[in-house]
Amino acid sequence: MSSWWRFWELPFSSSPSVDFANTTCFNSTLFYKYEGDRFGGVPIVLFLDFCVFLVLLFLFFIIRKKFWDYGRLALVADSEGGFESSHQRYGRMYSASDDPEHELMKDKCGVDAVHYLSFQRHLIVLLLILTATSLVVILPVNLSGYLLNNEFGRTTIGNLQEGNNLLWLHTIFAVLYLILTVFLLRHHTSRIKEKGRETAKSTLFVCSIPKTATEEDVNNYFTEAYPSCTVCAVTLAYNVRKVIYLDKERVRAGKNLFYYEHLTMASGEREQIDPRFCGYLCCCNNSQRVDAIEFYRAKEIDLLEEVRKQVELIPQSPLGIAFVTLQSEVMAKLILKDFNALECGVKNRCFGTPPQPSSKSDTLEVNKWRISFAPHPKDLYWENLSARGFTWYIRYLMLNFFLLFLLMFLTTPFIIISVLDKLNVIQPKYYINSAVVNQFFSTLMLSTFSSLLPTIVYYSTLGESHWTRSSEQMSVMRKLYFFLLFMVLILPSLGLTSLAVFIRWLFETEFLVTAKLRFECVFLPNQGAFFVNYVTAAALVGSGMELLRLPGLLLYTIRMALARSVAERKNVKQNQAYEFQYGAMYGWFLCVFTVIMAYSITCPVIVPFGLLYMVLRHLVDKHNIYFAYLPARVDRSVHLGAIDQAMAAPIICLIWLYFFSVLRTGFWAPTSVFTLVVLFITVFISIGLTCFGYFRYLSPHIYMVS
Repeated sequence: MSSWWRFWELPFSSSPSVDFANTTCFNSTLFYKYEGDRFGGVPIVLFLDFCVFLVLLFLFFIIRKKFWDYGRLALVADSEGGFESSHQRYGRMYSASDDPEHELMKDKCGVDAVHYLSFQRHLIVLLLILTATSLVVILPVNLSGYLLNNEFGRTTIGNLQEGNNLLWLHTIFAVLYLILTVFLLRHHTSRIKEKGRETAKSTLFVCSIPKTATEEDVNNYFTEAYPSCTVCAVTLAYNVRKVIYLDKERVRAGKNLFYYEHLTMASGEREQIDPRFCGYLCCCNNSQRVDAIEFYRAKEIDLLEEVRKQVELIPQSPLGIAFVTLQSEVMAKLILKDFNALECGVKNRCFGTPPQPSSKSDTLEVNKWRISFAPHPKDLYWENLSARGFTWYIRYLMLNFFLLFLLMFLTTPFIIISVLDKLNVIQPKYYINSAVVNQFFSTLMLSTFSSLLPTIVYYSTLGESHWTRSSEQMSVMRKLYFFLLFMVLILPSLGLTSLAVFIRWLFETEFLVTAKLRFECVFLPNQGAFFVNYVTAAALVGSGMELLRLPGLLLYTIRMALARSVAERKNVKQNQAYEFQYGAMYGWFLCVFTVIMAYSITCPVIVPFGLLYMVLRHLVDKHNIYFAYLPARVDRSVHLGAIDQAMAAPIICLIWLYFFSVLRTGFWAPTSVFTLVVLFITVFISIGLTCFGYFRYLSPHIYMVS
């Protein structure tokens, strides 16, 4: 048995002669050096998190009562005749138990909300099964060991001695968890029906057309090259970014003018406003006040004239993009297949075959065309179609380098505790080892930072100017999942404070010497207690903060303060509701789900708290989707991408278990070899499926095979 395991047979030593940097993964600069209660601080953190949850719930009821127009209900109240009808809507939702739930959500919030909530329910079922097996099988097995005298440590896999045949149970259940996850996700995928809503199947999206080409040229090419296909319409795209912005401002000015005209008709008096920003709140100087009707009428006329000028300039700014509508979906697929065909020649080298020629092929540079099915019109950001080329790539790289910089130096809140420890801010010194400071505040900060990160990632992705909402949501989901995975799981598991420390550790000269010690950090009893406390904080504090929607409330307050008049404040209220961000929400809760699955075998106590998190998250998201957000339309690929990310959770669980087996029993132990074989097969199938389209029958997706 290694000295590391014998170290855990004794309590932590606080003697200054102990060199934590050499004997364990903890050093004097990290707050992990926790000497708290024997239960890992779990009861104390659970009680404190529950108190914070009650406070947040109380604040939610106050905000809902005082700011009833905050969110989507403002639009409902205006359209249905006041606040009373909005209150009735609450009653209608919860009294409509006789109707199928998915039909109710589909009618009010769209089919994507149905898929999203169905995905969460499938994960709840999975965690419910895992909770039963963890409490009935894995937990008693861990308690049967005798290595650790820490009460929480006895519940972890580290309590079992080397050579214990019961370790096979953990490996078998990890494999069963993988199979069960695939089965439940396949069942969920079977309920995602496309119904031709994401793409216009008979319309092709053609890029890289010469800007001098006309609609007639494009029409003639397809007519000559594909005589069996009938072209119904060809529409060229132009740069309309400025026109869209000016038209929105014109509509907003028209609404303000309409408001003051009706107010004048009702009261008989003309209102005056301060045209400066924050003019409604600033009352120190009345000399700059102007007539509201004249101000907004002049503004609307100026904007209307500017819109007309920009519309006349639109034909001068083609984008080299065309929408080609065919008579049927079969014709569109025929052309699409021809443009994407490959021809394999000598030495098995494959090249793209040129499309069918016509008299316009050379003029239109057809060989450079990129063709795909056209996105749904509501999925397109028409104003972003002009964002491309070298400047777009520069902006994309700068935004993502900024996110990486933020991740490197502010990845985890552990660095804050570390600085406090170095500067001796917390006195007496033993306070830093208390459950409140070490476990509650650390997990509270981690939960707060992880809830702030989706907002940062979302607004940085908006700056990337994606062409479709679906590609934007996919980008948010992938980046957020990657950043949160490092921030919440990987770096804390290895006892590292930030990505900068992680990179420095990878390239240090003693990497091989310290690597084993770092991986041992993953299976320390207090490490499992930290993640149990984090999941508890995410379930109670995170759900409460998501219910409040504090970033949205802060933005609402700023916009209300910047308004010039009562009419503009009314427009702010009416436009406060935003679309539900499926990408950010998928990435956020899937990261917590990955943490739960990763430690479900080595620390089974985390699973019941994970079930609590998923249930509360489902209820909060269901409430917000129905009452706080506008219906959003995303591509089917966003939901399927979330399923792929969910599959990473049981694979990481196998990786964690393999590291434990190697560290405990050695590389050639039967459990290590078996886990490695299963892990290799799983990764091989995943790569073959993702990159080459093989093993589709083993995929969590349901494929139609002809």
